[in-house]
Amino acid sequence: MRSLKLGFATIAVVFALSATAQADCVKIGAVGQAVTHDIAVLFSTHGLANVIYGQGRVGKGPVHTKCDDASTMTTCHSSQMACKVTTPKPCIGAWLCL
Repeated sequence: MRSLKLGFATIAVVFALSATAQADCVKIGAVGQAVTHDIAVLFSTHGLANVIYGQGRVGKGPVHTKCDDASTMTTCHSSQMACKVTTPKPCIGAWLCL
């Protein structure tokens, strides 16, 4: 009976720790807009990386990018799950993090 109680306590601790670890993960998004499709993708993905870094997070999983091509400009939206690992960094916009 004692080992059964210890087993349930261990399982409860594991679930509690996994829930707190997942609580520090959020979905981050960034937008890039340019005249060409390739430059808009570059702006959105690199902007996303800088925003994640600036928040003291690290990206987990794939980066999802979706672009809308208009007549003159292309707008791309990139998003990725990111988890907290350090303190936030001082950033000026999405492109310059110190």
